[in-house]
Amino acid sequence: MASTNGHAATDGITSPKFSTRMFHWTDAGSKKATRPEDPYKYLCGFGNEHQSELIPGALPIGQNSPQKCPYGLYAEQLTGYSFAANRANSGRNFLYRRRPAAVHHEYLRGEDNPTIKASFLPQKDELHTIPSQVSWTAFKIPVKSAGAVDFTQGLHTLGGSGHPHLREGIAYHIFAMNSSMPNKAFMNIDGDFLIVAQEGHLDIMTEFGHLYLQPSELCVIQRGLRFQVNIVEKYSPDGARGYVIETWGSRWELPELGPLGGYGLGNSRDFSFPTADVDTTSTGEWTVVTKQLHKYYVAVQPHTPFDVVAWHGNYIPYKYDMTKFVAQNSASVDHTDPSINTVLTAKSRDENAPLADFLIFGPRWDVAENTFRPPYFHRNCASEFLAKIYGPSGGGRSEVFVPGGASYESGFTPHGSIDEKTVAAMDAKLEPRKIFLGSLVIMLESCRSLLFTDWAMKDSGVLAAEDIPADAWEVIPDRFGENEEAQKLLRAIGKLPPVQQKK
Repeated sequence: MASTNGHAATDGITSPKFSTRMFHWTDAGSKKATRPEDPYKYLCGFGNEHQSELIPGALPIGQNSPQKCPYGLYAEQLTGYSFAANRANSGRNFLYRRRPAAVHHEYLRGEDNPTIKASFLPQKDELHTIPSQVSWTAFKIPVKSAGAVDFTQGLHTLGGSGHPHLREGIAYHIFAMNSSMPNKAFMNIDGDFLIVAQEGHLDIMTEFGHLYLQPSELCVIQRGLRFQVNIVEKYSPDGARGYVIETWGSRWELPELGPLGGYGLGNSRDFSFPTADVDTTSTGEWTVVTKQLHKYYVAVQPHTPFDVVAWHGNYIPYKYDMTKFVAQNSASVDHTDPSINTVLTAKSRDENAPLADFLIFGPRWDVAENTFRPPYFHRNCASEFLAKIYGPSGGGRSEVFVPGGASYESGFTPHGSIDEKTVAAMDAKLEPRKIFLGSLVIMLESCRSLLFTDWAMKDSGVLAAEDIPADAWEVIPDRFGENEEAQKLLRAIGKLPPVQQKK
């Protein structure tokens, strides 16, 4: 599959009016695979071998390293996994570019971002354990009048587990930025970034082409790939904000479908991969910022790093619109486990406990009969991190669960919904209904217990609550203790003293 152009063709099709918060992607009736604001053309298919060329004939046929590449280009291989990895697990590309990536000046220590953390080994004094529930209100986007803050400076670590050098672990970050990255690129050599846009539109330039990202979309940029995050000013007057999940030693995969069969959840054809494009407008020197652990290193080069005219391979960044998710649920009774909402999963060394599952909760039908329909009260071996992309306040563990914020429950911490609606659901008339209308929530479930940073617990300034106040649970009564039949049966088996007869 090849593309001859990095930009979308209109084909005379007028895009329908899109609603970001629609029930499902198909409601728009679009003949275009991406939203109207997205100007780029993509390749489709998760896990595929892809190829793309900006101009015809740029991609060599039948070999990878010709003595002379077409148009005077240079062949460069990028290997994401071991050369000898089995075919199912290999990840590599050949890129045909104007200048090799090796053409740069020496690496120098850059200005570090003090809020970035990579080591989550427990002896670190600045890391905090949280056995309870915590909530953050919306993370603040820096105001433009206070100075420019781009993606590299606006990345802040909330918490994590493990260490990149151990090749197993995870880190949770947020980004809040008000500026693009002119003549600047970023590369993370520790792990893969899963980026979720929450506020504002982003034009992410990669070595393979553009990924346009807006709220309801996620993208994955693998370890070792260079990219640039630019704000689309038209749709982002106040800047941009979102979430970044960094995984070490594991890759994001589609979950197994099992009895669901061949389709459902995140369908492989709905994942979009960039097409080759080059930067022909920038001039002057470029700075490539490399993240290694919590430190930044910079290398200056006299040309743009986004000069790949053609490429082929399978180690490619991609994006996914979460409104395309094909939700599954019980059609008879009971509440299906939340894992049914998994979009992507990252394996750990324990085959029974993933490093992370990425779940979404969006609009869907709720039809279970004779069932307590809200999420059941739960104690989960996995830690749970939730964030609201859009929708009204509340609806999570507390009323402070707002778009742009987050909440967290450690493993085995008891949790559940806590409001009058939860109590009312025990007696409500059950009719088919649509739920989560106008809302989108993401959740990360991990087998790892997280340690949290000083920035998350203090310096962010938006920590709203550590645990739910005890009096909030007063809306959940002891119904068993008030049930006369139950009390009678307890007395019959000697668990309660007999009722004293009045004299």
